[in-house]
Formats: sequence, C-alpha cells, structure tokens
Amino acid sequence: MPTIHLFSGGAAQGLVKALEPDFMRESGGGIQGTFGAVGMMKEKLLRGEQCDLVILSQKLVDELAADGHVVPASMRAIGVVHTGIAVRDADAAVDVGDADALGRALRNAKAIYFPDPEKATAGIHFMGVLKKLGLDLELADRLRPYPNGATAMREMASAGTGVIGCTQVSEIVSTPGVRLVASLPPEFALATTYTAAVTSRAAEPALAARLIDLLTRPETLADRRNAGIE
Repeated sequence: MPTIHLFSGGAAQGLVKALEPDFMRESGGGIQGTFGAVGMMKEKLLRGEQCDLVILSQKLVDELAADGHVVPASMRAIGVVHTGIAVRDADAAVDVGDADALGRALRNAKAIYFPDPEKATAGIHFMGVLKKLGLDLELADRLRPYPNGATAMREMASAGTGVIGCTQVSEIVSTPGVRLVASLPPEFALATTYTAAVTSRAAEPALAARLIDLLTRPETLADRRNAGIE
C-alpha cells in the first residue's frame, strides 16, 4: 500500500484520524502521521526527514513556500482553530468570560496544562496571556507544559480534580476525559488558520494532493466542524 508521510500540528490530528478510513477507501493509500507542535514539525521537515505533506499554521506554510520547501500551488486552507480553556469532564465549568474571570480561574487551579510555550502555537500564545495577566511568575510552580496540546490534554484528563488547561479547541474536543469551557476571552482570543501543502520533496505528491482534497472539500465540512475546525 502506498503511504504518505504527514507532519502536522496537533490541531488537525482529530480531523485526519476521522477521515483516514475514507482516504484509504478512496485512494488505496495509507497515512503515516506525525503530530505535534508546529515549530517542531517545521524543524523535522527542514532536517530532511521524509515528508509528503504538511498541515501547519498559515504563517509557517507561507514561510516554507517562500523558501521552496512546499509547492505553492498545492496550498489549501483547512480552516480556523480557536484557542480555548478546558476542564476535566468530572469537574465543574469555570467562568473565563473576561480577563478578570480568567485570572481568577487560573489562580484557583491546582495545576495548569498547556502545550510547549516555545514551539506550539497555543503554548506560545498562552504564555503571553499569563504574562499579560501578571501570573507567569506567580503560578510558575503550577504550570504543566507538554510537547503538544494533545499530550497536555491527555495528561490533564488523568490528573486530579481542580485543574485547568489551555490549547487549541480541536485538541480539546478530540481528547476523552476533558471538555471545552469556552474560547479565550475576546481580549486574549487567538484564531489560527491551518493550511495543508505538498512538500517539494514529496515521494507521493499525487496521493498527498488527494488527502488535501478530502480534508478541504465541501462534503467534509461537518467533519471539520466536529473536529473543532471552523
């Protein structure tokens, strides 16, 4: 079976997994996906690791296109993903409707789970939110960063009560044991466009293009919505 190698931000993992059976049935091909912080995925591509297709933030894909690492004509936006606040299914929802409410919720949390503050889109942004709230140092001993949002949410799901998390909405809704409370309040909102592109060194460019078509076609709109992608 021909297989495409995919490097993707964690925000698209739920969608790719949901549509993988359709892709295999339609194309006869498989997907070997690596999901994680977008900065880490970019680094893997630039190191020359085998990759046919990337799904990363629009900004990073634009940079890769400018440097000749992806095929510009293949670029297609999958959709927009918001950054949100999560709690465990067993815990009560918290008010995060504005900056003051978010600050209280974070101060009251026993631990705060989020993705890599240096390489993950949501992690970089959330660390900035903590700094704007003046909480980055005050809550330093309660911060629980993980390599990507999916891992952060899985770890939070198995943690004790009274914890809170922040990552891409798509990573929250695809993780059993946690639930979305709300997107970040308007003053801290982050909406990230994720874009797919075939790499310049793709071994299976036609197959990669077929996956992009499946992920973005009108018929899979409901799948994108269910995966937290608008």
